[in-house]
Amino acid sequence: MLGASGMVGQGAAVQLRRLGADRLRLGARRPDALRRLVGGRLDGHGEVRPADATDPESLAAFCTGCDIVINCAGPTYQLKETVAAAAVAAGAHCVDVAGDDPAHERMVARGLAGTDRAVVFSAGVLPGLSSIVPRWMARAFERPATLTAHVGGREPCSPVVAADMLLSLRTGGADGAAFGEALAAWRAGRRRSRVLRATERNRVPGFPGLVAATPFLSAETERLARALALTDVDWFNVHPGSAVRAEMLRLPHYLTEAAGPAGAVDPTSTTAGTGAGESFGVRLARAAELDLAGRSPFYAMAFAMTGRAAGGPAGRTVLLRTPSSYHLTGLVGALAAQHVLAGDVPPGLHFAADVLDPELIVDGLHAASASLALSLTVSDTAPARGDSRSPADAGPDLSAEDLVEEGVL
Repeated sequence: MLGASGMVGQGAAVQLRRLGADRLRLGARRPDALRRLVGGRLDGHGEVRPADATDPESLAAFCTGCDIVINCAGPTYQLKETVAAAAVAAGAHCVDVAGDDPAHERMVARGLAGTDRAVVFSAGVLPGLSSIVPRWMARAFERPATLTAHVGGREPCSPVVAADMLLSLRTGGADGAAFGEALAAWRAGRRRSRVLRATERNRVPGFPGLVAATPFLSAETERLARALALTDVDWFNVHPGSAVRAEMLRLPHYLTEAAGPAGAVDPTSTTAGTGAGESFGVRLARAAELDLAGRSPFYAMAFAMTGRAAGGPAGRTVLLRTPSSYHLTGLVGALAAQHVLAGDVPPGLHFAADVLDPELIVDGLHAASASLALSLTVSDTAPARGDSRSPADAGPDLSAEDLVEEGVL
């Protein structure tokens, strides 16, 4: 596993051990952190190797002899297909917890579309569970029609995540497009621009208190809408913290500075200066700390789907909550690797949501719920005929105690 010293990588390693893996090779540029992980949470199971995903020789040496390589290193939009290509060259399968359209396209461009190894991209939370859970929900319907999602949380932000956010404004989608489009939605089977609006300090399904919500239609969500033949999809990125929200609104400004000759920065650096004196990563990490002060971290995914079942209108809502999206991403990557090694995934290039059995993944979430303090709540409803609510009105209800937030003065 590459990137094993980070929050996602450590989470994946712990989950692999829980699933019974005892031959783990862990690689990162900071081997000392890996030795502590092996000696502590992995009970001595794990071979530690220094590894750098940006160094071809180091990467090739790490992949040699592996059955499968799990990539938890980043930034995703800088590495693209680098790890997957090295794994295939070494005769190994590959699971990438990120690796969106650009990685898939670069593998095709390298002539690796017909590889006899299984390569699974987008095997994390978002992208990943963001499509796997709706596909699982759709099995309750004869014909699903609409989906509304509210996704986000209040948790620490790593420099790699900050870098990917910055880079996603330019890449992440198919054919060199950005990762997605703000304010857009899926309507009548196609993308429609500027049909929704951002909201501030409103209550949204599945989240405590007052939050900001930004409509956003990603390439992954468009693939999901086409696969399920959905008529309408509303997707909202939720920002429970005001400090992180303020930095997110400045993202285009940071991108302009980073692109200019006077303000060129390395987006993975936590110390690189911009015209404002600090990098986006530094400011976003600090903002996340401010939003977390005196509060418990959490990440939530609230989905509401409508359609037809048993000959009439039907609805299903799912609320997934966990203290850490990083550890949850590690779990999804570990589950994907388990199914690849079990022969459940055919050779070739795949996105996780297209090839992993959603029933098995949801079963895996339930099995890991205690280790991750993870909850997954399902509610089925039967909308009355003529119900005029929009999909955005639907969603899981929270109990009174969920709406109480601890805080600090």
